[in-house]
This record gives sequence, C-alpha cells and structure tokens, in this order.
Amino acid sequence: MASKTNLKALSRQELETFIRGSGLPVFRAKQLLHWIYEKRVQSIPEITELSKDLREKLSQKAYISNLELLDRQTSKDGTEKFLFGLEDGESIESVLIPDENRLTLCISSQVGCAMGCRFCLTGTKGLKRNLKAHEIADQIIPVSRLIAPGQITNIVFMGMGEPLANFENVVEALWRITELMKISPKRITLSTSGIAPKILELAEKAPMVNLAISLNATTDEVRDYIMPVNRAYPLKVLLDACRRFPLPARRRITFEYVLLEGVNDTHEDAKRLIKLLKGIPSKVNLIPFNPHPGEEFRRPDDKRVLEFQDILISGNITALIRKSKGQDILAACGQLKAKYVGS
Repeated sequence: MASKTNLKALSRQELETFIRGSGLPVFRAKQLLHWIYEKRVQSIPEITELSKDLREKLSQKAYISNLELLDRQTSKDGTEKFLFGLEDGESIESVLIPDENRLTLCISSQVGCAMGCRFCLTGTKGLKRNLKAHEIADQIIPVSRLIAPGQITNIVFMGMGEPLANFENVVEALWRITELMKISPKRITLSTSGIAPKILELAEKAPMVNLAISLNATTDEVRDYIMPVNRAYPLKVLLDACRRFPLPARRRITFEYVLLEGVNDTHEDAKRLIKLLKGIPSKVNLIPFNPHPGEEFRRPDDKRVLEFQDILISGNITALIRKSKGQDILAACGQLKAKYVGS
C-alpha cells in the first residue's frame, strides 16, 4: 500500500489534482467522494458507477483506507464502545450512545491526550499523535455500517484527545462530515478543555457546530490543579473567549462540569458558577465523576449533586444532570483509554 495513494487522505482539492494527474475528467473526483463518504464503500472495485477498466486502472495507483475493528463491547445500558486500529498500528476508541430518539457517536481527535486533566483516564497514556482529518471523520463510516439500518443522529467530539490541539485536522474533518457526509452542523458538538484562542478561530474557519467547554471548576486555584490548561488560559481568558464566540440565534454554549467530591461540589462553587456564566447564553451539564481504577477522586452522593443543580436553577441557569452510560465497559466520560498500543 505504501506506493499507492490513499484516496481518503486527500482533500477535495487534492483529489481533483490526483484525478487530473491520472488523465481523467475532474467530475470523477465528485463521483469518488460520493461513493466514499455517502455510499461508504471500502474499496475501489465496489464503485460500480465506474467501468471495470477504470476501477482496475485506479486500483493500480490508489486505494481506500479503512479503520480496522479490533474490539466491540456492549454495555448493559446499550452503549457500545469500538476499538479501531489505524494504519500505523496505533488505536483509538469511539462510543455509540443511545438515548430515546437520538443515537450519538462520540469520536476521538487524537491518539491519547496531552492535556493532563487529573480526573480523565485518557490523559494517563499521554499523547501518541494527532489523528489525520480522514481518521477523525472515518470513525463515522464503520460504525454506520455496523449498525445499519440504524442511523447516527448526532456527533460529539468528546472522545480521546483535545480537538483544538489538533486544530487543522479537526477543521478539515468537520468540513468532510458536514459537506461530504451531509451531517448538519447543528447535530455536531465539539468539546474543548479551554484553548481560548482556538475557540474564536474555530468560529472563523469551521462549520458552525455546537461548542462545549469542559469547565469543571469555579476558581483558578482548583482548575489549575485538576486541569493544567488553565495555567495558560485561566478562567477570565476562557470565559471572555466564550462571550465573544459568535453564537447563532437560539444556540447556547454547553458548559460541562464534572462533580468531584470535596473538590468542586460545594454550594459556594455553584453560586460562583452562576456569576461566572452571567451574560453567556449557556446551559450546564453536571457530570457526577465516573470512577476508574487508581483514581484519586470520588463521586459526590446524589443529594450533593441535586443540591448543586438546585442552586444553579435558582440562579436561572439551565442545569441538567448527565447520566453516565457505559461505565461497565469503561465507555463513560473521561474513561476512554485504548487497550492496544501500536509500535
């Protein structure tokens, strides 16, 4: 495969250049994109719209890459976790979450993560590498094929990695997902730990997807401890970027708040959170901590969680308690850590 061109790795413009260089009319590029991203073929010979001779000619110099399914686990609540192998032997995880009429796929943007959030299992393996644009978008294709005739309704960039630390590839992946896979930006959410400058750049360069901020603290002291990114972009800088983010009408920024017993779950924290979010069209997702082996933090009891929610609601903040799904297969928020490690 090394001497052949991976068609999935090419942008639209690069594919058009490849097609012209192969002595073919440029409309063939559009056909290939349709078959790869909408019909989700796995190989060039499956593209029956092309003549057999043309398929053979293309197959001599190009191929269509596919993620390798290494493992598939199903939780007792219906959540499914997929372990995918990449061409270099590394691996990533994606999670499919059923919820009433929604079927949400949580995808990864990096192999591992460098952000070092203390409550997140993914960060303990460190950053192996950024995912390429086609590897990010490609997580949708095999899952869609595996669950057919079911249909993915929503995409969330909440898997392994920090999306805004892999900015160019994530932006390119978003354009592929929206333009080539025909998934509405309104059904896509990107979650960041708070790389403030890239939040505003995202609004300039990417489709207008939904924005989620992993906040998790109401003081710089606590956030510095549990989320090292805060040392570079403290709360004031982060929330200023959120205020300047050009939200479309009737859209809100989601603030994710992982509740850690005795760390960020006090009544004072809830009151400070109300003040911090003042003036930002927002909603808060409260996520009671999902414990995993060797973790220093604990989950607050239900009474504490409800009290925190009640204070936010009394301050006119929309606050939802997010049910953790897939905990029995380590597929819940902050628990992803691929089991297979490449060379």
